[in-house]
Amino acid sequence: MDKVFIGKIVSTHGIKGEVRILSDFMYKEKVFFPGNKLVIDDKEYSISSYRVHKNYDMVTFDGFNNINEVLFMMKKNVYVYKDSIKLDDDEILDEELLTYKVLCNDKEGIIKEIFMASKDNKILRVLFDKEVLIPFKSPMIKKIDKNNKCVIVELIDGME
Repeated sequence: MDKVFIGKIVSTHGIKGEVRILSDFMYKEKVFFPGNKLVIDDKEYSISSYRVHKNYDMVTFDGFNNINEVLFMMKKNVYVYKDSIKLDDDEILDEELLTYKVLCNDKEGIIKEIFMASKDNKILRVLFDKEVLIPFKSPMIKKIDKNNKCVIVELIDGME
């Protein structure tokens, strides 16, 4: 099964087995909820509680009620199985988007990287004949075609 990286456990919180996860995963509400399973070191752990505290996603797992029981998880990457994420039709994971081609008029490009410019603004680094940066939430992106795995864009003057 394919796994999707959602964050990293950076520390514990309190003495009751709660862990702090640092995550910039776009669809947190689709993975952080009681009963869902997170994967750490190829082993599944079921979430018993979830809350947000400052910039962290705070999670406790079923069967872990003490800080000493979760210390082995420190600094570990956290994943979720891809097929357990229920995305809406207009939502797409960055990992999938990286496999899409980019079409602009008669040119075809590839997405080299996706990075965050700010909390809510993703940027696509696209390679045509030259490299172009395209904000994800911009009118330049006309359509994301999941069936044909392509992003249709219309670049502004000077970018082509």
